[in-house]
Amino acid sequence: MTGNETIEKQSQAVDFKEKRYESTAWRLSVAPMMDWTDRHCRYFHRLLSRKALLYTEMVTTGALIHGDVERHLRYSADEHPVALQLGGSDVADLTHCARLGQDWGYDEINLNCGCPSERVQRGAFGACLMAEPKLVADCVKAMVDVVHIPVTVKHRIGIDKSESYAFVRDFVGIVSEAGCRVFIVHARNAWLKGLSPKENRELPPLRYGLVHQLKRDFPQLSIAINGGITTNEQITEQLLSVDGVMVGREAYHNPWLMCDWDATFYGECASALTRESVELQMVDYMSRESALHGTPWSAIARHMLGLRHGLPGARRWRQVWSDHRLKSLSAYEVLAQSHGGTFAAA
Repeated sequence: MTGNETIEKQSQAVDFKEKRYESTAWRLSVAPMMDWTDRHCRYFHRLLSRKALLYTEMVTTGALIHGDVERHLRYSADEHPVALQLGGSDVADLTHCARLGQDWGYDEINLNCGCPSERVQRGAFGACLMAEPKLVADCVKAMVDVVHIPVTVKHRIGIDKSESYAFVRDFVGIVSEAGCRVFIVHARNAWLKGLSPKENRELPPLRYGLVHQLKRDFPQLSIAINGGITTNEQITEQLLSVDGVMVGREAYHNPWLMCDWDATFYGECASALTRESVELQMVDYMSRESALHGTPWSAIARHMLGLRHGLPGARRWRQVWSDHRLKSLSAYEVLAQSHGGTFAAA
């Protein structure tokens, strides 16, 4: 990254920081999702909404300290506002990585206290951190002290089968005293044993009321809700009780859901986007990425396979864009094939 690029990205991050206590900054966001919300996916989502906050996949502190920093942190300036989610529990490591995130121009540092996978637990972070709120508070305070961008926490409403509201209330209370002003709350418990990550997203019951109660008990904090929200009508309903809504897999599988977000939830002018115009912009992006970084179009196209969700011909369209036998063709040639040999950006 050049010096000018760093200055530009830091400037954009400072602009975002000025809104750190405004609920609109977290009004709508797309959840961090492992193997999905990489920089190509985020570029795609940004075409659909200019306002929604985008999150990286969780990046472990070990990956940044011992791995390829550029591979993990490189992104397009078009993605702003974009947040870096960190996984870790060592104060010094998180401090170092928070600085890296700020230096690279991210708009927010988010600490993962919600992932229930056994692999993450072996690293002593994720949802198991909810059992150690004072450690989380120490981590948050250390990061807040060294960066000027918001430090936020994503967590569950509880762990294992305990359904005590006092547990999550006390967690938020202790961590907020360390300087965290924004909490993104997945409205399910995380079962640390006996369930797969997929089952942890589906089997523990959703209890939205607990998240709403957090907002009532902590009116000075920004509280965003996550979990099981799949329609704009549900988003509208949730925003009556909390400051923000984070949408996960629905945004990935049915991304056109996002096309009205700016107009509906931010008061922007109605979008003139069409699926065809978004697809063409993605193909242009694929071509640039191939020329600059040697990225195959298939590594990018996989993220837009839900673009024509529910439309006639969508299955065949997906089959073309996911056909690796076509990988020797250019993205423009695949675009033409996906539309039966001709393409017009309406």
